[in-house]
Order: sequence, then C-alpha cells, then structure tokens
Amino acid sequence: MPSVAELGHVGLRCHDVSRQLAFYTEVLGLTVTDHDERLGIWFLSARPDTEHHELLLAEGRDAPVGIKLIQQVSFRCARFEDVLGFHRRFREHGVRLDMIVSHGNAVGVYFYDPEDNRCEVYWQTGFVARQPFVEHIDIETDPEELLDAIRVSVERHGATGFTEESYRAWTREQAMPADGATAKEVRQ
Repeated sequence: MPSVAELGHVGLRCHDVSRQLAFYTEVLGLTVTDHDERLGIWFLSARPDTEHHELLLAEGRDAPVGIKLIQQVSFRCARFEDVLGFHRRFREHGVRLDMIVSHGNAVGVYFYDPEDNRCEVYWQTGFVARQPFVEHIDIETDPEELLDAIRVSVERHGATGFTEESYRAWTREQAMPADGATAKEVRQ
C-alpha cells in the first residue's frame, strides 16, 4: 500500500498577496524561492536548500476575512530559543496572538497573519504526551523553570492528555457556525 512521507506544503489564497508576502518574509523569515506575478503565486520556504516551498501564497481569496477556513498552519522551530524569539518579534510587530501553550510534547505560540489565518510556531520538547494537551503557559518565565514545569505537568497528565476548561470552551465556540446553529445541525 502506498504511504505519504510527510506534508510537503500548504497553499493559501489571499486578498492582499503583497501584505501576506511581507508578513511571511519579514516577520517569519521565510524565503521566496519562486514566483509568477502573471499567475499571482509566490513560493516560500524555511529551508530553501532542501525544500523548494512549504508555503504557497496565491491571489484570489473570495471568502471574507473572519470566515473560518483554516484551523491552523504550524511552523516547527529547531530550538526553544527560536519560539521565544518569535514571541518577542510578534510583540514588536504588533502581531495578534491567540494563545501560548504547552502541548506537553511541544511549546507553541499561536498567532494570526494579516488575513486572520491562525498560525503557530512550535518547538518539540521531546516529552511524550497524549493529545489533546493544552496548558497555557507564561513564556516570559525563566526558560529552565518553564521547561521544568512542563516536565512535571507531562509526568502528571502525559498518559491521559490535558485540556484547560478555557480551551474546551474555545474549541466548542470555534465549531459553531456564524449563524449560531450547532455543528450537528449543519451536518444534517
């Protein structure tokens, strides 16, 4: 049976490609590897020497900003210090943050791009934790103290997973269509 090796890239349609391009290159530091202005597409990569593109930006978004199209697009960082650096950079650039959490197996900073697509930068902790595991953290805590606290939390909840009530409420809210119908009513 054939198998997928890994997720290669994600493509986002945009209202304003130039604004999105500036965000993903200047704030996230991705590299434009190719583009075709006639077609309105730009290819970006965090690893241009090994992966031609991990993100494609394309003109032509016709859904209004605020419509729930994407749950999240996540970018893995090699070091915890990178996540800390992005958190500082997001604050400097006025990037709207969503949440800063431990997933037990990762530390993530969730944020919104200029067109309200929810994204995440994360670092894998090396700990094993059943998902979902969402515990809000103060990322400005001393890094060693923070990682010790995450280790203790994983020892306590890693086998079962963990979600704070605020996250469970947020998840239920996100599943609701804009008209207030329940997700089950919409599927029927």
